[in-house]
Amino acid sequence: MVRGRFRNEADRLIAAVRELNIRWARRALSLWRGDRPATNPEDIYDGFEQILTRDTIFQTSEIRDADARTRIRHGLIDHYLQRKLMPHETEMQAWSRGAAAHVDGEKIYFGEVIPWCQKSSTLAQRQKLQQETGPLCKLLKPFAVNYWHVLLDNLTEELGFDNYIDYCSAKKGIDYHRLYRLAGQLLDQTHDFYKDAMEAWSRDRFDLPLENLSRFDAIYLLSLSQWDRLCPIASPEETLIFFQRWNMDLSGYPGLHLDIRPAAGKSAQAITVMVTIPDEVYILMRPEGGWIDVETLWHELGHGLSAVYTDPVLSAVSRELATAFNLSETYAFFLQRMALSKPVLTSVMGLPETTVETIGYYRQLKDLSVFRRYAAKFRCEYEMFANGNIEDGRPYADAMARHTGFYHQPESHLFDLVPEFYCADYLLGWLGEAVLNDYCVDRFGENGCLQPDMAEWLKAALWRQGNVADIHAFFAQNGIGELTAGPLLRRWQRFSAISPPENVES
Repeated sequence: MVRGRFRNEADRLIAAVRELNIRWARRALSLWRGDRPATNPEDIYDGFEQILTRDTIFQTSEIRDADARTRIRHGLIDHYLQRKLMPHETEMQAWSRGAAAHVDGEKIYFGEVIPWCQKSSTLAQRQKLQQETGPLCKLLKPFAVNYWHVLLDNLTEELGFDNYIDYCSAKKGIDYHRLYRLAGQLLDQTHDFYKDAMEAWSRDRFDLPLENLSRFDAIYLLSLSQWDRLCPIASPEETLIFFQRWNMDLSGYPGLHLDIRPAAGKSAQAITVMVTIPDEVYILMRPEGGWIDVETLWHELGHGLSAVYTDPVLSAVSRELATAFNLSETYAFFLQRMALSKPVLTSVMGLPETTVETIGYYRQLKDLSVFRRYAAKFRCEYEMFANGNIEDGRPYADAMARHTGFYHQPESHLFDLVPEFYCADYLLGWLGEAVLNDYCVDRFGENGCLQPDMAEWLKAALWRQGNVADIHAFFAQNGIGELTAGPLLRRWQRFSAISPPENVES
């Protein structure tokens, strides 16, 4: 991997990055559970001050293996930046923690907005929420702007990157310029039939034109809670019986820990925390009830199962130091889509054909809507960093309304921004899922997901490879097909020919 004189140094850096990753993962695990972390943020880097320096980062250029060089270097950069940003992040979190909207006598904290919109709100209350959150975002915006300026200054002045896009591309190996164009093409190609279908859903559900709805109404609609009464299970755990068909007992994997029951203080956002791969992987979610829980659990299982099936013989660099997670997102979207597929809804959940048609149609429309949201967000973020203007939220709000149909607040754009263009990882994961799904249908049949043969192929041929290759090389090397938008676009073109189910029970 490296020249002889640098081998020990590279091993030392790998060990350092892994140890710091573990410390942060354990802290995240505690926070998501609602527990008090054992380690304060400022103590995490004790003993590593001499490693997290510019000189150490630049010395990684001596590592001969290109993949190892990139992963070690950016592992160090992650912690170098985190240490620099910690005071600013702590200040922003302190102000954000108490931020809450007041709606009909109820305090809605920022971290609870999504589940509240999904399950506990009315149209009128969501309109009040929109009025309340605008001023809150304005109040918190200076802290977010400061955080981003500190980050960008460190990347360019301290670490020598030309700009933020250059940094993300160097880290993840993604051609963001090409993906920007592709996202725009897909938005254009799906625009008309998406708007027609979403307009019809808005009028059917609210008797209002789509232009009268906000992002908060989108959160409600896309949770599918309108049809929760058709969901035959009381808890998402009940769906785990499916994996017996795959000869898998999820309680029998020592590395996989499922924390998927309600608990006071637990974060509303589901997460998969990979402390070490494949030995210690946690799936955490706080169930709210209904279809959204099923999709959420299976999405996280895509991350978790692919991690615990990673071959432990692989090097630590290949197992744990990935710089991009679009392949993991491919597996996550693959299982998420499978959860509400016709074979599972019919054969596993025992639902009648009319219900399967209803859930299937609106799940497809939801997927298209969320894809368009992430495609639009990625393009907005790309333009924002390309232009060097991160403070103006108006272009974001206009573009998001144009592409999703739902009003977005200009004041909230920095709070909707996910670091390192993670929207692009979602987009690549979506493309990968469609390619993988077509391959599986061709190889195992329309009901292949019910067969243990497909599961064995996933486990033994794909998941075991961990993060050895990037997503493009992975698909090519495994004969799955080229990672293109063709399968996804054809799926949505087929959907565009389908009419909404009539006489929907809701």
